[in-house]
Amino acid sequence: MTIREFKMPDVGEGLTEAEILKWFVQPGDTVTDGQVVCEVETAKAAVELPIPFDGVVHALLFEEGTTVDVGQVIISVQTGPAGEEAAPAEVPATVAAAAPAAAPAPAQAEEPAAAARQPVLVGYGVSQASTKRRPRKAAGDVAAQNGTAAPAVVPAQPAAAQLVAAAAQNGTAAPAAAGAARALAKPPVRKLAKDLGIDLATVVPTGDGGVVTREDVHAAAAAAIAPQVAAPAAAAPAPVQAPAEVAPQAAPAQAGRETRIPVKGVRKVTAQAMVGSAFTAPHVTEFITFDVTRTMKLVQELKEDPDLAGLRINPLLLIAKAVLVAIRRNPDVNASWDEAAQEIVLKHYVNLGIAAATPRGLIVPNIKDAHAKTLRELSESLSDLVATARDGKTSPADMQNGTLTLTNVGVFGVDTGTPILNPGESAILAVGAIKLQPWVHKGKVKPRQVTTLALSFDHRLIDGELGSRFLADIAAVLEHPRRLVTWA
Repeated sequence: MTIREFKMPDVGEGLTEAEILKWFVQPGDTVTDGQVVCEVETAKAAVELPIPFDGVVHALLFEEGTTVDVGQVIISVQTGPAGEEAAPAEVPATVAAAAPAAAPAPAQAEEPAAAARQPVLVGYGVSQASTKRRPRKAAGDVAAQNGTAAPAVVPAQPAAAQLVAAAAQNGTAAPAAAGAARALAKPPVRKLAKDLGIDLATVVPTGDGGVVTREDVHAAAAAAIAPQVAAPAAAAPAPVQAPAEVAPQAAPAQAGRETRIPVKGVRKVTAQAMVGSAFTAPHVTEFITFDVTRTMKLVQELKEDPDLAGLRINPLLLIAKAVLVAIRRNPDVNASWDEAAQEIVLKHYVNLGIAAATPRGLIVPNIKDAHAKTLRELSESLSDLVATARDGKTSPADMQNGTLTLTNVGVFGVDTGTPILNPGESAILAVGAIKLQPWVHKGKVKPRQVTTLALSFDHRLIDGELGSRFLADIAAVLEHPRRLVTWA
């Protein structure tokens, strides 16, 4: 048989990693070219990955919930007849290490050089040269160096116990990792290990997918110190001083008081985008509070209009339409800043972003060419956008090339806020809660529906006058919604 490997692809966004959300196949299942084998979460989107060849699933190399780098093998498939012998170069090292065997696992064969990137139906994998790793040492080689016989499979046991036991057997502070390649660990964990003087190759990982965690490093540090403290005193003993790094042993006592959540997926991308935006584009935020009673009456009338039956009519629909009218009157707000070319790019189209809260976090898909849509078309696009986002099926393309964004914080009862720009866009409008308040109307104080809008904009693109006129026009349309017709 022949074993072929399928690597985590770059789906066209320049991503470096993705999280495996769900496997749709199991070892032994038959797969065909183009069949979806798993669902992964990329930058704010769930993407289904099809496999580009036929065969029988040989092994799944990562569990659900594991974050995998682009270019890493995630699944192996038997593609040849069952009677044929497997090609050694095609067998992934992870599969070889996981299979029980009486003899040590052979060293990984060098990967053949590839002239082109691997097509994977969804984007392309990285080139072979960028993912080639050094040959892995077999367990027998490491055991020979230590003067001991090592089993093919090391039984799982707590990190500290395994290190101490191995140290007692070999007469060393810590053993070399049996058959392990370069340890998998995140940069902060690697820095911690370096600060504590711990070789990650000696640490037994407990994280998903064989990833070394901070707790593993602390356990290894404690295990390395234990034999030193218990050793007989030398002829001229010096006081044993426990290093400051031993303090993390007190962490279990604090375990119930804190919860640590890995920053990944949507949260990671959102954090990077917000930091980049806040420290790149000079933000200015302006506010306006006004009467939207007439708009709320129009919403109710449209809901009762038989010509709009079945459509989702709400205040956000008319606010979006008001924004599009205001952009038509102030086209210079619809622009972006090209830092490399030192140019301002005026957009003659509006891809209107709608901030949507989903189970995976906040995403901002946009309605393409919203400026050209009728009220009915805009309502249908809004409904589809929200439903797709809540189902976690928003595609990366739906979140690219936005020009301006709406975020409705009013649904949470919030009056207003100071929103941060979506990277690459010129402005973002926060819509506050619509509340019944005392308001001067025709010379008398009356209860009226009142709201507050907050407009944040990039001051490189939009100066105070332009931003103020744009925000005032939006309010003017919503205060007198007939302007949806007269100004359009």
